Amino acid sequence: MKDLYYIVLLSVFTLISSCSVAQPGRYSTSSKKAIKLYEAGRACFNEMNPTTGERSLGCAELNLKKALEKDPTFAEAYSLLSNVYVEKGDFKQAVAYKESMLQKTNRFSQSEYFYLANLLMAQGEYQKCIGYARKYLEVRNPNPVFVKACQKFIRNSEFGIQAKRTPTPFEPKNMGAAINTKNPEYFPSLTADDSTLLFTRTIDDSRVAYFQKQEDIFITNKESDGVWNRAASVSPNINTIANEGAPTLSADGKYIIMVGCATGPDGEYGKGRKGYGSCDLFVSERIGDEWTEPVNMGKPINSGHWETQPCFSSDGKTLYFVRGLVKHRERRDPKNQDIYKTEILPNGTWSVPEKLGDNINTPGREESVQIHPDGQTLYFSSDGHTGMGGQDLYMSRMDATGRWGRAINLGYPINTYKDENSLLVSSGGGIALFASDRDGGFGSLDLYSFDLPKKFQPIETTFMKGLVYDEDTKKTLAAKFQLIDLKTNKVFKAAIANSGNGDFIVALPKNKDFALIAEHEGYFFYSKNYSIDKLKRNEEGFLVNVPMRPIKSGDTFVLENIFFDVNKYELKPTSIAELEKLKAILTKNTAIKIELGGHTDSDGNDEQNKVLSENRAKAVVDWLVGKGISVDRLTYKGYGEEQPIAPNDSAENKAKNRRTEVRIL
Repeated sequence: MKDLYYIVLLSVFTLISSCSVAQPGRYSTSSKKAIKLYEAGRACFNEMNPTTGERSLGCAELNLKKALEKDPTFAEAYSLLSNVYVEKGDFKQAVAYKESMLQKTNRFSQSEYFYLANLLMAQGEYQKCIGYARKYLEVRNPNPVFVKACQKFIRNSEFGIQAKRTPTPFEPKNMGAAINTKNPEYFPSLTADDSTLLFTRTIDDSRVAYFQKQEDIFITNKESDGVWNRAASVSPNINTIANEGAPTLSADGKYIIMVGCATGPDGEYGKGRKGYGSCDLFVSERIGDEWTEPVNMGKPINSGHWETQPCFSSDGKTLYFVRGLVKHRERRDPKNQDIYKTEILPNGTWSVPEKLGDNINTPGREESVQIHPDGQTLYFSSDGHTGMGGQDLYMSRMDATGRWGRAINLGYPINTYKDENSLLVSSGGGIALFASDRDGGFGSLDLYSFDLPKKFQPIETTFMKGLVYDEDTKKTLAAKFQLIDLKTNKVFKAAIANSGNGDFIVALPKNKDFALIAEHEGYFFYSKNYSIDKLKRNEEGFLVNVPMRPIKSGDTFVLENIFFDVNKYELKPTSIAELEKLKAILTKNTAIKIELGGHTDSDGNDEQNKVLSENRAKAVVDWLVGKGISVDRLTYKGYGEEQPIAPNDSAENKAKNRRTEVRIL
């Protein structure tokens, strides 16, 4: 529902309230027949059907039109008839009756200028909206709330006029019958490789006593030819008779964080799930090919308020979501929604959610948040920032200090005077999905895709997928792994391989050098460094398999991410992440004793190579001793060029031979 429509309805109720106490002598007409017909029309308008909650609009319309036949200057009848058409969704007729009132009589409330500006804003009639908004600003003793709204109407109208003069390329394509139906589809979510799509669908359900409808989560996968297969219910473990929706997938597709909402007279969440408010966030894990029963994420994420529309960052550390404050007898305030974030703490719990700054959140409504896999671009919808009217789509980029930049409107015709939301930008950044009820669809809201203009695209990313397994038995492992930026020595991705089949997917920014370090109980950690621009890609993306070896006496492991400058033996800062993992294994497995072996290539003097390799091995031992590992458990030896693992016939092979090894004693 539109922001403007809320204000229109507010004006309707304000007007009805004032009219209900008016006496016949205080109407703008002296015609008793017109007054009688008007009051009959007002009674019909105020009468609510107890089953459907709808007003008797036909009865109201008939009586009010008859009242105007008796007196064509009857201001109150024009005003209420305009509101009847607002309820019907016919804004053009609503405007026509307001303007007829202004032409036929001067006995109307000055607030009608505000109501007209509001109605015109709701239709994108920007120039006329500005005119009536300015007229209201010139009246005596204006309502401060209306003044603020009129100032916003003028800003939005001026923005809308300029945006329509400079449109951006926009050719949305319906995603087809495999995804869309006559029912509404919205809130899409993709895996990092863009191959699995989740979304919400409103379905007809006779089991729901009051509404006969409810929301479920659907899933579809992209075939090798790029065509989506027919969407199906994600899982009977997730979908219930209650409302489930607005899902977000972790980058690897292993977890779904979703919204579960109470429905029905007793506030059931479905399958006996418990909640803290009308809508809470739940999490489900994919084990093999099945999803587990969703678990409430609990406090401090969920509260007595309304939590919805989550988005899980691709680094697996931060969750963004929308919280709507609940006021007035547990009814959600539709004008008070903000975007929050919470982070996983070192102890595995979630931090207390905090609102994003003023560049994102406004006194209005913020919705449909997406943190792109690049980790630095945020997409969201809002009716609080200057825009085309209603809810518009925006983006914001994070600066070097971690602060979100100003909200950038995605422009016309991506945004219009109607509400736009449910934007999702693919990992590659070139394609965006959104929900729209535009003409030519399958019915109600459908999902569409379009080419996102370059200026609104995120930082270019790619993805890496692979399998973690036991090197000897080939059994898959649910190993934990981290990706560490070799320039900053900071973890920028953390994830766990699927416990059912050992696979993983992570989104990566391009042109980054990083170390992959995987850990699993009873195994020596796997460590290797990569440069994305040097990896080979096939149809399935960058494939990186992670074979892990059990810790056994006599086994030797190469420390791939220990770095020294040429002919030096001082450890470089980029080695710290690897050293920390080695320290952790020694701390956890107190019976292990190891030898650090240093190795060089064949370049240079043999004796000098032996001394250099020994000093490098000793540097690792000294670091470990400095971190509390007993020197009695550590030995070191320099092998120089004696034990090559590849022929010294190329730069690449020589790099393999320059290594530091751990041997289990």
